[in-house]
Amino acid sequence: MTHTRYAFVKANWHSDIVDRALDGFLELIPSDQVDVFDVPGAFEMPLLARDLAQTGHYAAVACAAFVVDGGIYRHDFVAQAVVDGLMRAGLDTGVPVLSVSLTPHQYQETDHHNAIYRKHFVEKGREAAQAALKINATRTSIAQAA
Repeated sequence: MTHTRYAFVKANWHSDIVDRALDGFLELIPSDQVDVFDVPGAFEMPLLARDLAQTGHYAAVACAAFVVDGGIYRHDFVAQAVVDGLMRAGLDTGVPVLSVSLTPHQYQETDHHNAIYRKHFVEKGREAAQAALKINATRTSIAQAA
């Protein structure tokens, strides 16, 4: 069965930036085919991605977050755990789980940096949609050939 629905999970930290990834995603995949889910932060994405993938309703699950140094913990550790968790969710369920998680080394909460990352998230959202569509098409052709 070919799925035509997609899940999009987005972290609420820096939502003014992260939400732009959904904008880019929706440029290629119609909004009536996308279910959107919010989570508090990046760390919560892998569990929800796995749960959504296990439903069998989605061709792919895309997850977006902006992980920056918060001073309490090293952001690179959080980012690595999130990406590893998203990969594991995809491998464990057989449903593509795509990461639109960015972890800049240098981020200052200035108008200039925010504008750069908002624009970048739109592009990354488009790239996630392209990947979701391509992998769905490839998996469909494999299933039809079998």
